Amino acid sequence: MTLLSLPSPVRTLTVTEPEITDYRGAARRGLPTARPGQASPVHTFVLAHTVAEQTVAALTEAEPGPVSVVHLGQDIRTARPVRPGEEVTVRLDVLGIRKEPRGARIALRVRLTGEDGPEPFAELVISALLVGATLLEPFGDIAGGPAAPTPLGAGEAQSAVHELTTDWISTYAHASGDLNPIHLDEDAARGAGFDTVIAHGMSVVALAVEEAVDRFAGGDSAKVRGLGCRFSAPVPPGIPLEITLQPDAEARVVRFTCKTPKGAAVKSGWIELDRPAAAEAGELP
Repeated sequence: MTLLSLPSPVRTLTVTEPEITDYRGAARRGLPTARPGQASPVHTFVLAHTVAEQTVAALTEAEPGPVSVVHLGQDIRTARPVRPGEEVTVRLDVLGIRKEPRGARIALRVRLTGEDGPEPFAELVISALLVGATLLEPFGDIAGGPAAPTPLGAGEAQSAVHELTTDWISTYAHASGDLNPIHLDEDAARGAGFDTVIAHGMSVVALAVEEAVDRFAGGDSAKVRGLGCRFSAPVPPGIPLEITLQPDAEARVVRFTCKTPKGAAVKSGWIELDRPAAAEAGELP
């Protein structure tokens, strides 16, 4: 299928309060209970994921061999969290494709609109490598989302250590709807080249964001205006995961990294926080 014949994917869904609570609870296992009904900023990726998967499947349906997807990077800009009971429309555009030695690198932009009107309350740029894709023709731009915000000075770095269990990973899988067998079945994970099941990359990011929200935003996820990161290695269960948070002088921009004893798992992470008054603005920056 060519890009010219690929329909512009659109999905409309209603987000329930139990879905919001279950997802944020899964991301916060081991942390204090979150504010009732308040969504994780990473929930926007959960809403975008199905449309992104469908788009990749359509783009690669003619490939002669198997194609696997490696999530390389994620950028999210958000004016507010998704609301319980809100009907959300998800629209996706393919920003660009570039051939790589192992396949094709792709950039997807997803916009979420809700009850506020036609302007999106969240915009995501997903960067991925389609391993084994040989037929896609290069076009457009794969540079990703806007540049990360610039920190102003430096505050005191903080860190937290978690150990993700297989139960933690399974709970996240069911709360997010991402039931890829590499996260749930050891045989499938080994077949994909891993020693055991691995955590979802976005579960690690969601946990880092929750740590930052608790430490620098009083637990209020509505203060998050954006986040981004690049993925560098998988996180298996049963080993320490260290999250390091480096706020700027005003705790408005928080840089973060996530690493295991084997090295960096998530790098170039950033979270942008807003003041409470600005959090009511309802417009993307």
